[in-house]
Order: sequence, then structure tokens, then C-alpha cells
Amino acid sequence: MRFAQAPPTKAATTSASKVVSKAATTVYVTLAAQVLSLGALVVFEQVRGRQLAAELAEFGGRPSGPDADALAGAATVFAVLLLIALATTIAAAAAHTTWLVRVRQAGALPAARSTVAAAWLIPGVNLVAPAVLVYETWRATGPAEESRRGRVALVTGWWLSWLATLAVFTIVLPLDALDSLTGLGFLELACLALSAALCAATVRRVTPQRSPAVRPSAGSSGRPAPVTAITRLGRAS
Repeated sequence: MRFAQAPPTKAATTSASKVVSKAATTVYVTLAAQVLSLGALVVFEQVRGRQLAAELAEFGGRPSGPDADALAGAATVFAVLLLIALATTIAAAAAHTTWLVRVRQAGALPAARSTVAAAWLIPGVNLVAPAVLVYETWRATGPAEESRRGRVALVTGWWLSWLATLAVFTIVLPLDALDSLTGLGFLELACLALSAALCAATVRRVTPQRSPAVRPSAGSSGRPAPVTAITRLGRAS
């Protein structure tokens, strides 16, 4: 005699949905902050960066004399902008990891935070695994009538844009940084903005709009569990 697992209560489902929605909102906010902070850094680089790099090189990195205060102020602004850009990048990565864990938990999928984090951090694996996890989550928790082609197109577009951004920052950027502070320009900003926009679109589509739950498996009939003798006993009591 088998016992059917009790379905989640309405309160539990609503609570899980709110948690997932809050995690998704955090992703949107941190992605926007990341793009804005990088944009500010790029503007500073274009307006003042090359000149500041030349002036610091002329003074050997230690300005002195009447221009020292001006250079120190500009260098401080640059340092603050750089730290904000790094902080928002870390925050966006943490928010996306948390969101994916929450969605998988709500959908009754394996959702160990260490596994999701490892998908991003292990070299080589992180070139494929995060996109696979997101697609797997979307397929398991999304409506059955959704187009598979649409899912593949959006996840692939987001992931390719992220790989392109990674290539620009690790290969192209060092070459442009020889005569400037960071080498950051509008190419890097455009790549990151596109990647962030597609990431946000993916998060929005994957995040369940109602109650997040895994679709019934092939062996599940979807009918109410049969009333057993123990069930009757419980009702009688």
C-alpha cells in the first residue's frame, strides 16, 4: 500500500513564490548597478583616464608638488569607481547564484548552493555548466506548452553574450590598457550591457510567474491519492 505525498499548502506555495520573486528582483537590481558602475568607470576612463595615467607615469606613481592634490583627488575617484564596479560584479554573481538555488528549491530540484557555485567557479566547467543548469531548471519548472526552441534560443543568446564579454575583458582589454588606467571603453560596456540584458530576460522567463512546481512525471497520473484505511481512520479521529 503506497501513500501519496501531501501537496504543498497554499501558504507554503505563496511563500516560495515570494522568495523566488524577491531573488529575481535582486538579480535585476544588481545587474543594473553593475552596468551603471561600469559605465561611470568607462566615462571616467575616456574623459580623464589616459591623461591621469600619463601624469602618474611622469611622477613615477607618486605625485608631488602643486599638482599633487589634483592628481590624488582624481586617483581617489578612479579607485572608488573601480571598487564599486568590482563590488557590483560580485553582488550580481552572488544574486544570480542565489536566484538559481531558490528556483530549483521551489521546483523540487537538486539545489545545493555548492553545486551551483561550482558550476561557475570550476575552470572549463564554467564555460558550459551554468547555461545547462539554467536551461534544465527552465525545462523542469516552466509550462509544458512553452517552445523548446524559444528556450534554447534565449539561454544560448545569453550565454554566448556572456562568453563574448568574458573574452573581451580577458583578451582584448589587457591590450588596450597599456597606455591608460584600465583600457575600458565602450566596447566592454556594450558587451556587458547586452549580456546583462539577456541575463535579466532569462531570469524573468525562468522565474515562475505563479506557483513554482515541477510538472508531473510520466509515472504520475495527476489523480487524487486513493483513500486508504489509514486515511479513513485519521478522518474518524
